[in-house]
Amino acid sequence: MHTVEKIGGTSMSEFGSVLDNIILGKRPAGQWYNRIFVVSAYGGITNMLLEHKKSGEPGIYARYAAGDAGWVDALERTKARMCEINAGFAGLGLNVAEADRFVCERLDGIRDCLKDLLRIVSYGHFTIAQHLPAVREMLAAVGEAHSAWNSVDILRARGVNAQLVDLSGWRDTEHRPFDEVIRQAFAGLDLASCLPIVTGYTKCAEGIMATFDRGYSEITFSKIAVITRAAEGVIHKEFHLSSGDPKLIGKDRVRIIGHTNYDVADQLADLGMEAIHPKASKGMERLQIPIRVKNAFEPDHPGTVIRHDYQSATPRVEIITGRKNLMAVELVDPDMVGQSGYDHRILGHLAEWGISYVAKNTNANTITHYIGAEEPNLEKCVAALRADFPGAAIRTLKVAIISAIGSNMKVPGFMSMAARALADAGINILAVDQCMRQVNMQFIVAEQDFDAAIIALHRGLVETAPPG
Repeated sequence: MHTVEKIGGTSMSEFGSVLDNIILGKRPAGQWYNRIFVVSAYGGITNMLLEHKKSGEPGIYARYAAGDAGWVDALERTKARMCEINAGFAGLGLNVAEADRFVCERLDGIRDCLKDLLRIVSYGHFTIAQHLPAVREMLAAVGEAHSAWNSVDILRARGVNAQLVDLSGWRDTEHRPFDEVIRQAFAGLDLASCLPIVTGYTKCAEGIMATFDRGYSEITFSKIAVITRAAEGVIHKEFHLSSGDPKLIGKDRVRIIGHTNYDVADQLADLGMEAIHPKASKGMERLQIPIRVKNAFEPDHPGTVIRHDYQSATPRVEIITGRKNLMAVELVDPDMVGQSGYDHRILGHLAEWGISYVAKNTNANTITHYIGAEEPNLEKCVAALRADFPGAAIRTLKVAIISAIGSNMKVPGFMSMAARALADAGINILAVDQCMRQVNMQFIVAEQDFDAAIIALHRGLVETAPPG
C-alpha cells in the first residue's frame, strides 16, 4: 500500500522544512518509501513563466503571445531567478553547478525554439496563434521539472533512492494519452525500494493546460493516485483546512475541520477556496480514495481527511467562507411569469459569451445570476441581454457571497441563527440561496460587508457551537 502526496510551490520554496517535516522527518533510514511525491514549481516561478495568477502581470508566455519583444528579457530574468533558488539550496547538498546546467539547458532550448517559431511565422503561411497552446505548455513544464530535478539531487545526496519521474515531455516527440503516459512512467518502479519525485506537469495528447490550465499539478496528482490505486492522497499545504480564514477571523478562533467529504470540497472549490481542484477529485472519489489535507509545517498533526462517505455525527457548520468581486446581474420582467424557457434564453447568452455563474436566485418575475466580476465578456453579455429583453429592467450590482458549509446541516435553526448573527452585526442580507440538500447556505451581501459578515457568521455558527 502506498500514498501519493502533493507539495505546493510555497512549501517547495522551503525545501529544508519539507525534508524535515514531510519527506524524511522522523522516519528511520530505509522507511522512506511506498510514497510518490508530486511537486509544484517553486513559489513565483510559474507566474514568471506564464503570467501572475492574481495580478495578471505578464510573464514570458504573456509577452510572447502579445508580440512583446520583452519576452527574451523576461526569460533571462526567470533563468536568473531559478539559478538564485539553486544557490539557496547549496546548504542542503544540491549540486548547484549541475542544477544551473539543467536550468540553462531547458530555458536556452525554449528560447531558441520560440525564436525559430517566430522565424517560421515571418514567412506568412503560419500564424503564431495556432502554436500558442503548445508554447504555454512547454513553458509551464519547466517550472516543475526544475523543482523535481533539484529534489532528487538533494535526496540522493542524503542516501535516499529517489527517482526522477519527468512527465514534462522534454524533447519527446510522441503525444500519448494522459493515462498511458502515467502507466508507462510507473511501469517497473518498485515503490517499496525507491521514492519517485514526479513533475506536477504532464505532457499528454489531451493537452493538460488546455483542459485544466493552472490546476494541472493536482490533476497529475489525482491521475497517479487513481492509476496506481493509492491507499490515500495527501496534499501538503502551507495552512490547515480550517473553519475560516485565520488571518481574518483570528488564529485562536478558527478550528481545524478534521473530517469532511467530497461534497463539501466541491462547494469550497466553487467559491475559489480549493481543497483540491474539483476536476481532480472526481476519479479519486469514484474509487473511494480519501484525500488528507495537511499543514506542511505541522507534521505531527493528522490534518483533515476528505472521504466519499463522511457525514458529521452531530449537525454542525464546518466552514465559513465566501467570495468577493462578484457582479449580480438582475433581470426583472413581469412578462416572464408562467413563461416556459425564459431562463433558458438567459443561460444561452451566458454560454455564448463563455460565462459561468456562481449562484442564482429566482422568483415570479426576477432572475439574478451572480458572476465573477473579472469575467472579460461580462459587459458585452449584459448588453446582449438588454437587446434581447427590451421590456426587462436589467441592473448590475457589485456584491459578495458568504457561505456556511457542512456535511450535516439538516436540522431546523441554522438559517435563523445565521440571519440573527448577520443582523446583530448590522449587515443587510440582499438575497439567500440554499438547495434542499442543505450542504451550503449562501448569503448575498454588499461587497463592503464581506469581512464583517465572515466574522459574524463564524462567531454565530462555529465559535458558539461545541467541537464536532
